[in-house]
Amino acid sequence: MGRKTFSINLHKAYQNLTDLSKSFKDKNRHLKNLVKNRNRFKNFSIQINGFSYDFSKQRMDKPILKELFKLAGQARAKDSFSQMVSGKIVNATENRPALHTATRDFTQGKILLNDMDVIFEINKVNKQIKNFIEKIHNKKLKGTTGKSFTDAVVIGIGGSYLGCEFVYTALKHGIEPIINLHFLPNVDIDNFGQIIKTIDPETCLWIIISKSYTTVETMANLNQALLFLKNKNLDPAKHFVTITSKGSPGDDPSGSGLGLGSFNMFDFIGGRYSVTSAVGGLPLSLAFGFDNFHRFLKGCHTMDLHALNSPEENNIPLTAALVNIWNSNFLDYPALAIIPYCSALSRLCPHVQQLYMESLGKGVTIDGKITNHKTGVIIFGEPGTNAQHSFFQLAHQGSPFPIEFIGVVTPVYNKTQAISKGVYNHQELWANMIAQAKGLAMGKNDDNKAKNFTGNRPSSTIIINDLTPESIGMLLAFYEARTVYEGFILGLNPFDQFGVELGKVLATDIRDQITKKNIDLTHDFNSLDTATKFYLDILFKGSL
Repeated sequence: MGRKTFSINLHKAYQNLTDLSKSFKDKNRHLKNLVKNRNRFKNFSIQINGFSYDFSKQRMDKPILKELFKLAGQARAKDSFSQMVSGKIVNATENRPALHTATRDFTQGKILLNDMDVIFEINKVNKQIKNFIEKIHNKKLKGTTGKSFTDAVVIGIGGSYLGCEFVYTALKHGIEPIINLHFLPNVDIDNFGQIIKTIDPETCLWIIISKSYTTVETMANLNQALLFLKNKNLDPAKHFVTITSKGSPGDDPSGSGLGLGSFNMFDFIGGRYSVTSAVGGLPLSLAFGFDNFHRFLKGCHTMDLHALNSPEENNIPLTAALVNIWNSNFLDYPALAIIPYCSALSRLCPHVQQLYMESLGKGVTIDGKITNHKTGVIIFGEPGTNAQHSFFQLAHQGSPFPIEFIGVVTPVYNKTQAISKGVYNHQELWANMIAQAKGLAMGKNDDNKAKNFTGNRPSSTIIINDLTPESIGMLLAFYEARTVYEGFILGLNPFDQFGVELGKVLATDIRDQITKKNIDLTHDFNSLDTATKFYLDILFKGSL
């Protein structure tokens, strides 16, 4: 990317923002005063067709916003984003491009990678998915006993399921699934036990998702599923399909041995960015049809084009990234809550949690230097109004943290609604969403200190039109682009994830000890540290 060394502190804008942030400790800079400005909403919100981002209740003013845009310019954020989209190496530690945007690129251009036409290869996989889906939906492909498929279990962990689960949960409110999806990420045997209670094994397809086809949890669940089918006298070859990298142990495009077929995923698309690849394409097309998956890709592409082409001051993902950086690096907030006022978006936060925290939870810069600034923050959340009756006590009167509210204009339910206190349920939902943002900003003085609200607590509000595939696609791509922009500005690599490896390595040694005990019950754990011995002894004893 042309960077030899990186230190965000060397950017003049970063230094200026550090100075400007000191003024926001002044009581006159309270949000209740800032929001009184007649042009506040106009100056601190951005709308495009089908998507609105309101950051008027963030603790910033025009000079700060101007300086933040300068920071983006000095960090060459838009240049880096453009390089990413065009296929340049932006994942420096793994020497790879990051081409998740290519999975929904409808411009019909070429992106060449080592003489391979990336767009052509992606479209080839999509055609393969479409043909396979049609055979399932037309009941030409059936299970061992000749029954048509009604359900599918997705076996995969992390990015192999979180994005897909979010999109599936969001879309199924408005589109009746043709095939019901179930997700088996956890190696916890009770996760497996609960799923098999809800399926008919004769009509269930199993989708194994692993780039390397060696992921420990996924392989353990695969083996469990194989045993389950064997005990039901069902042929796994007629119930399994794989999504994996070309040439992996699970790659069998002909469908001759490992299952009904395999669909390739690519090294240049990281797991947490992969829902628009075959990772999400096959399960979501099974559930809703390939045409609806295509509509979802169109929504993603719309946001991709906006993120790529819009100037800084009108660029929603870039602006949202700058707001995050302002809150974490200059106002010292350690967390961000994502609160969708829509139960259909209940699985958005877990997806963004991985997307953001795995991408930005870094301790080194793009050039391998120890960071001297704050990187990612803690992401958590719960749908409103549930959250109001859960942790909003802390949000209003405890240690403050920024909140991102999300509203949906038109709900799926369009039947007769009852009126309570003069409003319909959806209107009540919106009244609460609007009021919470206002209450956090303005606060409320009370002589009774237990009832005093200090206010000055920042929030943003995102609005989408509905729960159509296009709207969900825009929302997904917004969070991807914002994460990438934040990473580029902070000088991080948002595409690697070495932080997940240490626990895996340590688990190998412990697994070896458990294996020895399984083989020889006289084996003891005396060579291990006291705590590890304690836990393993309990595991084999079966109780405390």
